[in-house]
Amino acid sequence: MGELTFFGLQQPWWPYLFILLAGWLPTDIWRFLGVLSAGRMSERSPGIALVRAVATALVAAVIARLVLHPGGTLEEIAMAWRVGAVCIGFAVYMAGRRSIVAGILASQVVLLTGAWQAGLI
Repeated sequence: MGELTFFGLQQPWWPYLFILLAGWLPTDIWRFLGVLSAGRMSERSPGIALVRAVATALVAAVIARLVLHPGGTLEEIAMAWRVGAVCIGFAVYMAGRRSIVAGILASQVVLLTGAWQAGLI
């Protein structure tokens, strides 16, 4: 038997089993436990408030990373367009009675305009 690394075994099914064991199973266990325990916890408990705060901070960090230090094609769009897309998207979201779709569409229009101005499209 070969090494238990991604390329260690020669069977064609091994990468799929590796993804299942190393990627899906460890994360989904926590999701299942969260679903099972969610019915027993109060929405106003300090633990839930902490989880909500951490989740919100993680989403904000990912968005900030994508806007301030992007990779790929997004990197070629000027930072002013990227920051403007976030600001305008948020403003449309708030003005549109917290419509996520409206905010996303508005920010996409700004980003596409920036891409067009940069000669990407």
